[in-house]
Amino acid sequence: MNKILTLIILCSSLIHSFATADDIALVESARKQVGVTLSYDHAYSKLAYPNGDIPLQRGVCTDVIIRALRDAKNMDLQKLVHEDMKKSFSSYPKDWQLKSTDRNIDHRRVPNLKVYFKRNHESLRVTNKPRDYKPGDIVTSMVSGNLPHIMIVSDKLTAKGVPLVIHNIGSGAREEDSLFEYPLTGHYRLKQF
Repeated sequence: MNKILTLIILCSSLIHSFATADDIALVESARKQVGVTLSYDHAYSKLAYPNGDIPLQRGVCTDVIIRALRDAKNMDLQKLVHEDMKKSFSSYPKDWQLKSTDRNIDHRRVPNLKVYFKRNHESLRVTNKPRDYKPGDIVTSMVSGNLPHIMIVSDKLTAKGVPLVIHNIGSGAREEDSLFEYPLTGHYRLKQF
């Protein structure tokens, strides 16, 4: 059994060793939010456009992704999601009975980000194998059966070779062993620009 565990850790470590500098920059950008974003706040807010944000001390799971991509890759998800929704509004969920886009909130909703990443980046198969997840990957899950959640895969591993994730699941941004804690619903890898 110890040989199998050692092999799993070795495979996971090898995959993590293939992370690009961009992947690591994205992880580091997400990690900078730990200890800074201290609360979970899902209130609707009117935002500047483009590059709008709420105060860094608060946010939701999507804000971790939004801020990390803006900082590490100069990607403004507010603008990118808004423009993609304008092009193909029918491709996006109708969970909020919207008749048109709302650039204040559309990018802060996990179901919308899932569609955006699937349409514009690489959508990968969801598995329960740690080696399939590399630093900088974005994964979605379902918490408590009906709450969509999103996380960034870290470059750090547990002793068993499972990647940590960086996310905000209720008490601010944190990096922890939660990749397989909830049922995964999506796995995305960003195209390199």
